[in-house]
Amino acid sequence: MIYEFEGRTEKEAIDRAAMELGIEKDEFDVEILEAQRSGLFKKGFVKIQVHTGDSGPLEAGTSAAGSEAPRARKRPGPPKGGGEISETFEKNMISFVEGLIERMGYGGTVSILYREERKLGLKLESEYSSILIGKKGKTLDALQLLANVYAGRQGREDLRIILDSENYRIRREESLVRLAYTVADKVRETKNSVLLEPMNPFDRRLIHTTLNDIADVETKSEGEGLYKQVRIYYRGLR
Repeated sequence: MIYEFEGRTEKEAIDRAAMELGIEKDEFDVEILEAQRSGLFKKGFVKIQVHTGDSGPLEAGTSAAGSEAPRARKRPGPPKGGGEISETFEKNMISFVEGLIERMGYGGTVSILYREERKLGLKLESEYSSILIGKKGKTLDALQLLANVYAGRQGREDLRIILDSENYRIRREESLVRLAYTVADKVRETKNSVLLEPMNPFDRRLIHTTLNDIADVETKSEGEGLYKQVRIYYRGLR
Protein backbone atom coordinates (compact mmCIF):
# COMPACT_ATOMS: atom_id res chain seq x y z
CA MET A 1 0.00 0.00 0.00
CA ILE A 2 1.07 3.60 -0.59
CA TYR A 3 0.35 6.46 1.84
CA GLU A 4 1.37 10.10 2.01
CA PHE A 5 2.39 12.05 5.11
CA GLU A 6 3.50 15.59 5.80
CA GLY A 7 5.67 17.21 8.46
CA ARG A 8 7.90 20.19 9.14
CA THR A 9 10.94 17.93 8.68
CA GLU A 10 11.64 14.55 7.10
CA LYS A 11 12.02 13.02 10.57
CA GLU A 12 8.68 14.41 11.73
CA ALA A 13 6.89 13.06 8.64
CA ILE A 14 8.49 9.61 9.06
CA ASP A 15 7.67 9.56 12.79
CA ARG A 16 4.06 10.43 11.98
CA ALA A 17 3.90 7.64 9.38
CA ALA A 18 5.22 5.06 11.86
CA MET A 19 2.79 6.20 14.56
CA GLU A 20 -0.32 6.31 12.37
CA LEU A 21 0.41 3.07 10.52
CA GLY A 22 1.40 1.28 13.71
CA ILE A 23 4.61 -0.16 12.29
CA GLU A 24 8.33 0.33 12.85
CA LYS A 25 10.27 2.83 10.72
CA ASP A 26 12.38 0.08 9.13
CA GLU A 27 9.26 -1.75 7.95
CA PHE A 28 8.44 0.69 5.14
CA ASP A 29 10.15 2.50 2.27
CA VAL A 30 10.14 6.29 2.19
CA GLU A 31 10.18 8.55 -0.85
CA ILE A 32 10.42 12.32 -0.46
CA LEU A 33 7.90 13.98 -2.77
CA GLU A 34 8.55 17.59 -1.79
CA ALA A 35 10.88 19.42 0.59
CA GLN A 36 10.95 23.08 1.55
CA ARG A 37 13.42 24.61 3.96
CA SER A 38 12.19 26.88 6.75
CA GLY A 39 12.97 30.57 6.49
CA LEU A 40 12.33 33.82 8.27
CA PHE A 41 8.72 34.06 7.10
CA LYS A 42 7.90 30.47 6.19
CA LYS A 43 7.78 27.13 7.93
CA GLY A 44 9.65 24.07 6.76
CA PHE A 45 7.60 21.48 4.92
CA VAL A 46 8.30 17.90 3.84
CA LYS A 47 5.89 15.61 2.01
CA ILE A 48 6.75 11.92 1.86
CA GLN A 49 5.25 8.84 0.26
CA VAL A 50 5.36 5.62 2.26
CA HIS A 51 5.38 2.19 0.61
CA THR A 52 4.44 -0.75 2.82
CA GLY A 53 4.13 -4.44 2.10
CA ASP A 54 0.57 -4.44 3.44
CA SER A 55 -1.99 -5.15 0.71
CA GLY A 56 -5.03 -4.43 2.85
CA PRO A 57 -6.65 -1.13 3.79
CA LEU A 58 -6.24 0.60 7.11
CA GLU A 59 -8.90 -0.32 9.61
CA ALA A 60 -10.40 3.14 9.86
CA GLY A 61 -9.91 6.80 9.08
CA THR A 62 -9.33 8.78 5.95
CA SER A 63 -6.21 8.71 3.80
CA ALA A 64 -2.96 8.68 5.74
CA ALA A 65 -2.35 12.32 4.89
CA GLY A 66 -5.88 13.33 5.85
CA SER A 67 -6.97 15.17 8.96
CA GLU A 68 -8.36 12.10 10.67
CA ALA A 69 -5.70 9.64 11.77
CA PRO A 70 -6.39 5.94 11.32
CA ARG A 71 -6.77 3.79 14.39
CA ALA A 72 -3.71 1.80 15.34
CA ARG A 73 -3.71 -1.72 13.95
CA LYS A 74 -2.09 -4.80 15.34
CA ARG A 75 1.58 -5.13 14.69
CA PRO A 76 2.47 -7.88 12.25
CA GLY A 77 3.82 -11.08 13.73
CA PRO A 78 7.35 -12.30 13.15
CA PRO A 79 8.30 -12.91 9.52
CA LYS A 80 7.60 -16.36 8.14
CA GLY A 81 11.27 -17.00 7.55
CA GLY A 82 12.35 -15.88 11.03
CA GLY A 83 14.60 -12.99 11.99
CA GLU A 84 17.91 -14.48 10.86
CA ILE A 85 18.83 -15.17 7.27
CA SER A 86 19.24 -18.89 6.73
CA GLU A 87 21.95 -20.45 4.59
CA THR A 88 19.27 -22.18 2.52
CA PHE A 89 17.56 -18.86 1.78
CA GLU A 90 20.86 -17.29 0.71
CA LYS A 91 21.62 -20.22 -1.60
CA ASN A 92 18.13 -19.96 -3.11
CA MET A 93 18.57 -16.24 -3.73
CA ILE A 94 21.95 -16.78 -5.39
CA SER A 95 20.57 -19.55 -7.60
CA PHE A 96 17.56 -17.44 -8.54
CA VAL A 97 19.58 -14.39 -9.63
CA GLU A 98 22.15 -16.52 -11.47
CA GLY A 99 19.27 -18.26 -13.22
CA LEU A 100 17.81 -14.91 -14.24
CA ILE A 101 20.96 -13.66 -15.93
CA GLU A 102 21.54 -17.06 -17.54
CA ARG A 103 18.06 -16.94 -19.10
CA MET A 104 18.94 -13.46 -20.34
CA GLY A 105 21.80 -15.05 -22.25
CA TYR A 106 24.66 -13.83 -20.06
CA GLY A 107 27.01 -15.70 -17.77
CA GLY A 108 27.90 -14.57 -14.29
CA THR A 109 28.19 -15.46 -10.63
CA VAL A 110 26.41 -14.10 -7.57
CA SER A 111 27.80 -14.01 -4.04
CA ILE A 112 26.89 -12.50 -0.68
CA LEU A 113 28.07 -8.88 -0.48
CA TYR A 114 26.89 -8.11 3.06
CA ARG A 115 24.33 -9.05 5.68
CA GLU A 116 22.53 -6.39 7.69
CA GLU A 117 19.37 -6.25 9.74
CA ARG A 118 16.44 -6.62 7.32
CA LYS A 119 18.83 -6.32 4.38
CA LEU A 120 20.85 -8.74 2.25
CA GLY A 121 23.39 -7.51 -0.29
CA LEU A 122 24.20 -9.60 -3.36
CA LYS A 123 27.20 -9.05 -5.62
CA LEU A 124 26.87 -9.80 -9.31
CA GLU A 125 30.10 -10.49 -11.21
CA SER A 126 30.07 -10.93 -14.97
CA GLU A 127 32.04 -9.97 -18.05
CA TYR A 128 28.74 -8.48 -19.21
CA SER A 129 28.34 -6.29 -16.12
CA SER A 130 27.82 -3.10 -18.13
CA ILE A 131 24.88 -4.72 -19.93
CA LEU A 132 23.42 -6.18 -16.74
CA ILE A 133 23.67 -2.78 -15.02
CA GLY A 134 22.06 -1.03 -17.97
CA LYS A 135 21.59 2.66 -18.67
CA LYS A 136 21.30 4.56 -15.39
CA GLY A 137 21.15 1.19 -13.61
CA LYS A 138 17.67 0.34 -14.90
CA THR A 139 18.48 -3.28 -15.76
CA LEU A 140 20.11 -3.78 -12.38
CA ASP A 141 17.05 -2.21 -10.72
CA ALA A 142 14.77 -4.59 -12.62
CA LEU A 143 16.82 -7.61 -11.55
CA GLN A 144 16.78 -6.35 -7.98
CA LEU A 145 13.00 -5.94 -8.10
CA LEU A 146 12.57 -9.54 -9.29
CA ALA A 147 14.93 -10.72 -6.55
CA ASN A 148 12.81 -8.96 -3.92
CA VAL A 149 9.61 -10.48 -5.34
CA TYR A 150 11.23 -13.92 -5.14
CA ALA A 151 12.37 -13.26 -1.57
CA GLY A 152 8.80 -12.39 -0.65
CA ARG A 153 7.57 -15.66 -2.12
CA GLN A 154 10.15 -17.42 0.04
CA GLY A 155 8.45 -15.93 3.09
CA ARG A 156 10.96 -13.12 3.61
CA GLU A 157 8.89 -10.01 2.91
CA ASP A 158 10.74 -8.44 5.85
CA LEU A 159 14.05 -8.47 3.95
CA ARG A 160 15.23 -6.04 1.31
CA ILE A 161 17.52 -7.51 -1.31
CA ILE A 162 20.16 -5.12 -2.65
CA LEU A 163 21.82 -6.21 -5.89
CA ASP A 164 25.06 -4.53 -6.92
CA SER A 165 27.71 -4.98 -9.59
CA GLU A 166 31.11 -3.30 -9.90
CA ASN A 167 30.21 -1.00 -6.98
CA TYR A 168 27.63 0.69 -9.20
CA ARG A 169 25.40 1.71 -6.28
CA ILE A 170 28.17 3.67 -4.54
CA ARG A 171 29.40 5.24 -7.77
CA ARG A 172 25.84 6.23 -8.64
CA GLU A 173 25.30 7.87 -5.25
CA GLU A 174 28.50 9.90 -5.58
CA SER A 175 27.52 10.95 -9.10
CA LEU A 176 24.03 12.04 -7.99
CA VAL A 177 25.39 14.09 -5.08
CA ARG A 178 27.73 15.93 -7.46
CA LEU A 179 24.86 16.43 -9.91
CA ALA A 180 22.61 17.82 -7.19
CA TYR A 181 25.13 20.44 -6.09
CA THR A 182 26.04 21.39 -9.67
CA VAL A 183 22.39 21.90 -10.68
CA ALA A 184 21.67 23.77 -7.43
CA ASP A 185 24.47 26.23 -8.23
CA LYS A 186 23.04 26.70 -11.73
CA VAL A 187 19.54 27.29 -10.34
CA ARG A 188 20.82 29.88 -7.84
CA GLU A 189 22.70 31.66 -10.62
CA THR A 190 19.95 31.71 -13.25
CA LYS A 191 16.92 31.78 -10.87
CA ASN A 192 15.31 29.21 -13.22
CA SER A 193 14.19 25.69 -12.31
CA VAL A 194 15.82 22.56 -13.73
CA LEU A 195 14.01 19.24 -14.25
CA LEU A 196 16.29 16.23 -13.82
CA GLU A 197 16.06 12.92 -15.68
CA PRO A 198 13.58 10.27 -14.46
CA MET A 199 14.93 8.43 -11.41
CA ASN A 200 13.91 5.60 -9.14
CA PRO A 201 12.67 6.40 -5.59
CA PHE A 202 16.06 5.84 -3.93
CA ASP A 203 17.89 8.18 -6.33
CA ARG A 204 15.20 10.85 -5.98
CA ARG A 205 15.38 10.73 -2.21
CA LEU A 206 19.15 11.19 -2.40
CA ILE A 207 18.68 14.37 -4.46
CA HIS A 208 16.07 15.72 -2.02
CA THR A 209 18.20 14.94 1.03
CA THR A 210 21.40 16.34 -0.48
CA LEU A 211 19.80 19.74 -1.16
CA ASN A 212 17.64 19.89 1.94
CA ASP A 213 20.16 22.11 3.79
CA ILE A 214 20.43 24.72 1.03
CA ALA A 215 18.09 27.45 2.20
CA ASP A 216 17.30 29.15 -1.13
CA VAL A 217 16.85 25.98 -3.22
CA GLU A 218 13.95 23.54 -3.02
CA THR A 219 13.04 20.26 -4.70
CA LYS A 220 9.87 18.52 -5.78
CA SER A 221 9.11 15.19 -7.48
CA GLU A 222 6.98 15.35 -10.62
CA GLY A 223 5.37 12.70 -12.80
CA GLU A 224 3.70 9.34 -12.38
CA GLY A 225 4.93 5.78 -11.93
CA LEU A 226 8.14 4.46 -10.44
CA TYR A 227 10.50 6.70 -12.40
CA LYS A 228 9.59 10.30 -11.55
CA GLN A 229 11.63 13.45 -12.14
CA VAL A 230 12.98 15.87 -9.55
CA ARG A 231 12.58 19.58 -10.20
CA ILE A 232 15.13 21.83 -8.51
CA TYR A 233 14.00 25.43 -8.25
CA TYR A 234 15.02 28.72 -6.70
CA ARG A 235 13.02 30.09 -3.80
CA GLY A 236 15.36 32.78 -2.51
CA LEU A 237 16.01 33.67 1.11
CA ARG A 238 12.81 34.53 2.94
